[in-house]
Amino acid sequence: MSVSPTFRTFILEQLGRRVQGIRARSMFGGVGIYAGDVFFGLIDDDTLYFKTDDSNRPEFEARGMDPFRPYGDDGEVMHYYRVPEDLLDDAEMLGQWAEQAILVARRARRGPRK
Repeated sequence: MSVSPTFRTFILEQLGRRVQGIRARSMFGGVGIYAGDVFFGLIDDDTLYFKTDDSNRPEFEARGMDPFRPYGDDGEVMHYYRVPEDLLDDAEMLGQWAEQAILVARRARRGPRK
């Protein structure tokens, strides 16, 4: 569970081209990615993951992406999915996927509607 400085910098620069207020925070050997105060992504083992729910998860699954499992293949599945590698070099598309993840994270912060 490590993140190379070059991968971290690359991801932050790519996201910063499209998303305002991008920042990173080291956490548990990985890196949390924020837009302002909204936690919407993470980096672990030089792999980028975005927050998902029923609104955007099908896009990840259609591309064959896996969920983040911090405790290995038999461990807990989190609501973060691996971002397709071809998006990493396309700041425009990466930004679009990031914006969807930010919306998901904002909805999750508000909690379920009554």
